[in-house]
Amino acid sequence: MEALYIIGALAAVILVTLYKGIKIVPQGEEWVIERLGKYSRTLKPGLNLLVPYVETVRARVSTRDIILDVPQQEVITRDNAVILTNAVAFIRVTSPRDAIYGVEDFRVAIINLVMTTLRSIIGEMKLDEALSNREQIKLRLKEQIVDDIADWGVTVKSVEIQDISPSQSMQKAMEQQAAAERERRAVETMAEANKNAAVLEAQGKLEAAKLEAQAQVALAEASAEAIRRITGAVGDHELPAMFLLGDRYLNTLDKLGESENAKYIVYPADLQQAIRGMMGALGKS
Repeated sequence: MEALYIIGALAAVILVTLYKGIKIVPQGEEWVIERLGKYSRTLKPGLNLLVPYVETVRARVSTRDIILDVPQQEVITRDNAVILTNAVAFIRVTSPRDAIYGVEDFRVAIINLVMTTLRSIIGEMKLDEALSNREQIKLRLKEQIVDDIADWGVTVKSVEIQDISPSQSMQKAMEQQAAAERERRAVETMAEANKNAAVLEAQGKLEAAKLEAQAQVALAEASAEAIRRITGAVGDHELPAMFLLGDRYLNTLDKLGESENAKYIVYPADLQQAIRGMMGALGKS
């Protein structure tokens, strides 16, 4: 019975020894091995043998691309505007030894490095520059962190800015500013339209006055020419002028009669006497 216990114990020891001594590393991983607490070597994918109870697996490191989600944070720009931004970093471990022994936790370290560098870059920009230069921010961010991350045995594949936008308070302020700007432009447009309308109206009145003056001059010249012709036809008498004035007077009364606002037409009391005088003068001539 005791022999069975001894055999069972030996079998268990052998199984544990084999478990500790034979390691199969899957593809896409590398294992860091320590011997008595000190770095020994790095196991590649496939079947590997360890010295049982002397060598142990310190860490299992993925050599595939790792996606690190950088959380959203508030950043103050150079013109004291508050914006919200977050990013995502694509990295790959090229040296598992440096990744394990170079920093306590390379994932946390890289996330914090990206956050602080991103705050520094955006802090040097104004709000408009930060919102419109996403590609420039991405390139500068990668350039500034690549050397530090390389010391940890990690290569930066890419850093992408997921979102960069003003905070809610800044959005309200920008909306109010945009509304005020639109209102100002509307007022300026209305004032410009009113000015142009006033200028056009004044120009129209000026042109009308010029035309009226030209018409008056033409009418006066026509009247003078008519008087000269009548005087030349009938001789040097008062009758031509009286005839022309009487004709103009009758035409004026005729126009007054055609007006919609004219209800009464007042004739002078001596109109008939004046006509008789003109007729008598014609008879004498």
